[in-house]
Amino acid sequence: MEIMSPVGSYESLMAAIQGGADSVYFGVGKLNMRSRSANNFGLDDLVKIAAIAREHGLRTYLTVNTVIYNHELEEMRQIVRTAKEAGISAIIASDMAVISYANSIGMEIHISTQCSISNTEAVRYYAQFADVMVTARELPLSQVAEITQYIKDNDIRGPKGELVQIELFGHGALCMSVSGKCYLSLDNYNYSANRGACLQLCRRQYLVKDVESDTELIVDGQYIMSPKDLKTIDFLDKVVKAGVKVLKIEGRGRSADYVKVVTRCYKEAVQAIEDGTYSKEKIADWDQRLATVFNRGFWDGYYLGRKMGEWTDRYGSQATETKVYIGKVANYFNRISVAEVRLETANTIAVGDRYMVLGQTTGVYDDTLKEIRLNKGPVPQAKQGDAFSFETKVPLHRGDKVYKIVETIDEF
Repeated sequence: MEIMSPVGSYESLMAAIQGGADSVYFGVGKLNMRSRSANNFGLDDLVKIAAIAREHGLRTYLTVNTVIYNHELEEMRQIVRTAKEAGISAIIASDMAVISYANSIGMEIHISTQCSISNTEAVRYYAQFADVMVTARELPLSQVAEITQYIKDNDIRGPKGELVQIELFGHGALCMSVSGKCYLSLDNYNYSANRGACLQLCRRQYLVKDVESDTELIVDGQYIMSPKDLKTIDFLDKVVKAGVKVLKIEGRGRSADYVKVVTRCYKEAVQAIEDGTYSKEKIADWDQRLATVFNRGFWDGYYLGRKMGEWTDRYGSQATETKVYIGKVANYFNRISVAEVRLETANTIAVGDRYMVLGQTTGVYDDTLKEIRLNKGPVPQAKQGDAFSFETKVPLHRGDKVYKIVETIDEF
């Protein structure tokens, strides 16, 4: 199974590589479904991204999956042409204008979740254009398995002449709408989710108001339109058995440490299934690690037959760990593997504290401080204004951001 990781920055690209991703997906400009909520790349980045990915053996997928209007057709064509010239592996698309044009120039196409593929006839139709298709998030695994079996039994092949592969959304944020097609943000603020500009009104808490008496009630204390995050690692063996070939991790707007942790856990799980060591003990360990990075709580989606969603009980992340910014790497001395950091904030950092470093080349590096040195020698802690140094196991780079990792205090 191919593990496909989200990339919204060069830090996340390196994190995906460090986590063991087989492929990455990302957007450029405004014609993608995370044009507002993620740090998108520009067209000039495509050659660099493709080169980095090739060096590490990854496939690259560019999302051009918004609704396309007439005045954007030439811009869309330029994006697709540039992607092909840069060596990007495939385009992820839902609008037939994108699909038709990419097909006409021989660019590999993957069908996006916005097409809501739910049956074998849809697969047969899109097979004339696409080699990989995402099934609708609302499908149970039993129906996904029927589709993959149909592809085999009927020899359904894409433009490359290979059997069509089914991709499944495996981990991350879920939307209350069907396959991400929502109009709530457009209706209230004229920002369309289908144009990559969702303001996430569904993630908020709401009141019910009696218009006759002005009586207001908080609805059950829950965020009734904000689903918990999807997590399939607990039944990933069933996903594999269903014939899924590509597992997509959501999170182009999330941090690099999220990308690394989630990618690594799912990569380990796939390997465990392959070598016969997938177990409850390993699942418990993966669950604990996945909980340390951004999440809204977890549930298993509709794949196992559920009819109703599970809703989060608070706003924002429920991660068990938090990154606290302390400063940037000022110097790195390769010969002795020592980093120097100036502590910019009011937070202190001490021997024994866990820390994390994020950088465009570094990706994600985390460790425990075994020694802190100032000009006078070893000290137990550093405070604001101190320029302290410490040894690292990998090279860091000037400008890398340094964080202290602390346990999240749960107030609920």
